[in-house]
Amino acid sequence: MYRRQKKNYEHHNIWRSYSDMMAGLLLLFVLVMCISFMQAQKNYQERLAEEAEHQTRLNQLLTELAERQGLLDEQSALLEQQQADLDSKSELLVSQQADLEAQAALLLSQQNELDEKNSLMLQQQAELDEQALLMAAQQQKIEQIIGIKADLISDLKQEFDQHNLNVIIDEADGSIALDSNVLFGYNENILTREGNAMLGQLLPIYCKVLTDEKYQDYLAEIRIDGYTDTSGSYLYNLKLSQERALAVANYLFDNAETFLTAGEIDSIRAKLTANGHSMSNPVYNENGEVDMDASRRVEIKFSLKDEEMINELKQILDHTQ
Repeated sequence: MYRRQKKNYEHHNIWRSYSDMMAGLLLLFVLVMCISFMQAQKNYQERLAEEAEHQTRLNQLLTELAERQGLLDEQSALLEQQQADLDSKSELLVSQQADLEAQAALLLSQQNELDEKNSLMLQQQAELDEQALLMAAQQQKIEQIIGIKADLISDLKQEFDQHNLNVIIDEADGSIALDSNVLFGYNENILTREGNAMLGQLLPIYCKVLTDEKYQDYLAEIRIDGYTDTSGSYLYNLKLSQERALAVANYLFDNAETFLTAGEIDSIRAKLTANGHSMSNPVYNENGEVDMDASRRVEIKFSLKDEEMINELKQILDHTQ
């Protein structure tokens, strides 16, 4: 029995130990669970804190993202506006490029025209230079033709001066006025001794100069013109003036052989005329009254071949055009 009780006691101790062990295990499990729960709670809180912090950062990021998105939208709108401006400027640039190309083509065309005009101007300048040389030579010839009368008058004055003869030559027409009161008696047509002496001094010099070879191609006429004063009738004075002009012409041809060659006499004969002008073209004094003595005169004058000179000048001018 004792052994039985001992056995029952040992059996009861086994179950009790087992029960204690299980209770310890359960307590351990509960403790582990509590610790695990507390750890989990701590982890959860930490996780919540991390989530909150993450959410806060996420919100900040979202805010920053929104701000950046707004900035990007503004920049995008600005870029679109700039793109639109760029497109407009590109179109304008294309248009301007087209205009520049058109202007370049126009400038090239104008340059070609300018080159052609320059070439034409150079050619015309060369022609003008050639014409200028020709005109200079022709101008010299024209001046020579125009200066014939002046040269002839100058030669007459020089010859008279060399022979100490006080002869007044009209600068305009080269005429010499001879005093009829010296050449003739009053109302007479016959030369006086003094008249013969005067003509003997004047006519050889006058005729020699006019028959000079350099003037023969231009000399048209040698005229002896008689004039009277205004007293008496016109017809009487016309007859008297004509007879006096003829008296001088007769003296010339009667004595020409003494100072002219046969050829010079023929030249004088071909060009000499004697004319009476009666009382026309009288000479007036300072008071505007007729100077009777000065009006009675015989004029010896020459005329050049004006018509031939004009024609020659015309031919020269026609040739220069």
